[in-house]
Amino acid sequence: MNPDLASLVRRHLEAENAHDLDGTLATLHPECAFEDFATGQRWRGHAGAADHYRQWWDTFDVEVRRGPGQRPYVTTDEFYVAEATWHGKHVGPFLGVPPSGRAFVQPFVVILTFRDGLMAGERFHYDLASLLRQIGADPIPALGGLSHRATA
Repeated sequence: MNPDLASLVRRHLEAENAHDLDGTLATLHPECAFEDFATGQRWRGHAGAADHYRQWWDTFDVEVRRGPGQRPYVTTDEFYVAEATWHGKHVGPFLGVPPSGRAFVQPFVVILTFRDGLMAGERFHYDLASLLRQIGADPIPALGGLSHRATA
């Protein structure tokens, strides 16, 4: 990956983990787009990005880290695909689930795109049912009866 883009991604992640909204937005193109495939939500522009980050920070008090065995898979000057993990605590309502105070560890895959030396977008893929189970909801009760099910 281009060293300037790698530095941009590092600055973005540092600002995001510090819940520094101005610092996070400074790494984003004004016409950025965010897509959360698990919830079907989409945000556009800096105002949309601010709403996206506030939702995660206010609902989950979350931090992004790369876990053991997780790595970037494709990096170019056009896009970056990587695995990472959200580490957080459920501190605000989410999809009708009241704050439980429970900690969670949620792996995800993110696809970043770039434009004019800034991040143009983020697309997130994660297991919503696993996240809901960790914060205290059971979105698919029948899963509990599976004999070979790994705990989430």
